[in-house]
This record gives sequence, structure tokens and C-alpha cells, in this order.
Amino acid sequence: MLQQAPPIVVDVIKQPPVAPEITMGDVVLSAVGLTGVIMLLALIAGLLVGGTLVWVKRRGDATAPPTDPGHAKLRV
Repeated sequence: MLQQAPPIVVDVIKQPPVAPEITMGDVVLSAVGLTGVIMLLALIAGLLVGGTLVWVKRRGDATAPPTDPGHAKLRV
């Protein structure tokens, strides 16, 4: 009438190491770092585009004839 329950076997495996906590300071530094990289890329792109526009404008002005004989070209 009374039977014993079969034993319960539990396999205990080694737990993985605990991940380090991420603080608000870590999050802010990561965001500032990413923003800094994006701003640096935007600065470089702006300088390249601006330099190209100035170079094209100066090159075009050097070869263009004056539109009015009374006007003088400023070599700026």
C-alpha cells in the first residue's frame, strides 16, 4: 500500500560567470563616443565638399572672361 517514490536526481552544472554590471556612466561614455565619431565624419565630409566647391569656383573664375570691361577680378 505505501510505496516509496523514486528518488529525484538533479544534475548540477557549472553556472556561467556573472556578466559585469553596466552603469549609467558606461552608457553615457558609449553614447558620447559614438556621437564624437559621427561628428568627426561629418566635419571631414563638410571640409571635403567645401574645399571641392571652392576649388571648382576658383578654377571657373580663372578661365572665365570678364563680363564688363569696367569690372576687375579679385584674386582672393
